[in-house]
Amino acid sequence: MTEPVVGAEAQVGTEAPVAVRSRRPRRLTDFAVDVGLGFESLRAHKLRALLTMLGIIFGVAAVIAMLSIGAGARQEVIAFIEQLGVRNLIVESREVTDQQAYQKLRQLSAGLSFQDLRAIEGSVHGLTASSARKRITPTKMLPKPQGNPPVVVGVSPAYTAIMGLRVAAGRFFDTLEAEAAAPVAVLGQGARTELFGSKDPLGQFVKVNQQWFEVIGVAGPQLSTQAGIGGLAAQDANQVIYVPLMATILRIEESGSSRKDEIDGLYLQLDPTTDVGAAGAQVRGLLDVMHRGAADFNVVVPAELLAEQQRTRNIFQVVMVAIASISMLVGGIGIMNIMLASVLERTKEIGVRRAIGARHSDIVRQFLVETTMITLTGGVVGTALGVALSELVGYFAGWSTIVTMTSIVLAFAVSVTVGIVFGLYPAIRAARLDPVRALHSD
Repeated sequence: MTEPVVGAEAQVGTEAPVAVRSRRPRRLTDFAVDVGLGFESLRAHKLRALLTMLGIIFGVAAVIAMLSIGAGARQEVIAFIEQLGVRNLIVESREVTDQQAYQKLRQLSAGLSFQDLRAIEGSVHGLTASSARKRITPTKMLPKPQGNPPVVVGVSPAYTAIMGLRVAAGRFFDTLEAEAAAPVAVLGQGARTELFGSKDPLGQFVKVNQQWFEVIGVAGPQLSTQAGIGGLAAQDANQVIYVPLMATILRIEESGSSRKDEIDGLYLQLDPTTDVGAAGAQVRGLLDVMHRGAADFNVVVPAELLAEQQRTRNIFQVVMVAIASISMLVGGIGIMNIMLASVLERTKEIGVRRAIGARHSDIVRQFLVETTMITLTGGVVGTALGVALSELVGYFAGWSTIVTMTSIVLAFAVSVTVGIVFGLYPAIRAARLDPVRALHSD
C-alpha cells in the first residue's frame, strides 16, 4: 500500500524540477522570437522606422551636445575660480571711463591706496600674505609685439604664493629687488611669444615706455576667461609682464596720466581656519568707511563664486534633464502613433498568433521589444551624432566641450524609458484584440 504512494511522491519530486528547467529556455526562446519579429518588422518598413527614430535621434544628440558644451564652459569657469584661490580675497578698483564722473568720484575717495592695504593688514585676522597691484598698458615697447602689447603688472613677491603662480623658467624677483624697484621682469607665456617668439628670453631686455627691464623669468601658463566673473574684468592672464610694484609706479607710470590711483588691486590670502566669507564682509565694511561710501571698488571672494558656480551647474543639469524629457516626449508621441498604426496593420498577424496559443503577455512583449529596439537604435545613433556635434563645435568655435558619461547614461536611460512607456499602450491594445475578429479582418 505504501509503494504506490512512494512512487507517486518520487514521480512528483522528479517532475517538478523538469518543469522548472523547461520554462526558462522557453522564455529565452520566446524573447529571441520577439527580437526576430521586431527586426523583420523594422526591415519591412525601413522608412517608417527611420522617421520614427528621428525624434529620438535628434533629441538625444541635442541633449548630449548641449550638456557637453555646458560642461566644458563650466569646467573652464570653475578651474579659473579655483586658480584665484578659495582662501583668497581680491579687491578690484572699479574703473570709471567718463572723466567728469571720475573727478566727481575722487572728491569722495582717492581710490585704492597703500593706506587701504595697511588698514586691512592691521584689522583682518588670519591674513597670511598680501600684495598690492598696479596695472599699466604701455604706450611704447621694444621688442615690438607681434599683436597687442602685453599689460605690465606691478606686484610684490608674495603674489606668487597667493595666486599659485608657477615659474616655468628662470625665477621671480625677490624682496630686495622689489624694495629697490629693480628693473627686472617676468614674462607671461603670451608675452614671451609676442616679444621673443621661440627664442630664449632669459637675460634679454624689454623696453617699457622709457625704461629697460631685464627678463629674469617666464611664468607658467595661466587660465583666462573671455568674460568678466564676479567683478573681475576679462583679461588674458598670460599676456602680462610682471615687474616689482614700485618699479611700475616710479619707473613706468607716466606723469601725465589722468589716473592718479596709487594701486588698482589687492590680493589677500587667509589661513585655513579663517571664515573667508566673514573676512570678505569685514574688508568691504572697512573700505566702505575709508572710501566714504564711494563704491569705487569690488571685493571678490573666489570661494563664494565657486559655490555659486556649483549651484548654477546643478540648476543647469536639471534644466537639461527637463529639455531632454520634452524632446523625448515628442519622440515618444511619434512612436506611440506609429505603433498604433502598426497594430491596425497587423491585426490578422496578431489574430493568428493568438489562435495558435500566444498569450496576452506574449503579444505585449512582442510590441514592447519592437519599440525598445527602435528607441535603443535611436539612442545609439543620437549619442554618436551628439558626440560628433560637440567635437565639431569645439573644433570650429574653439569652445571647450566635455562629453560626460552622465549625459550618455541619461540618453540611454531616457531612450529605454520612452520605448517602454510609449510602447505599452499600443502593446496592451494589440493584446486585447479578439482573436476571432482579428482573423476575419481585412
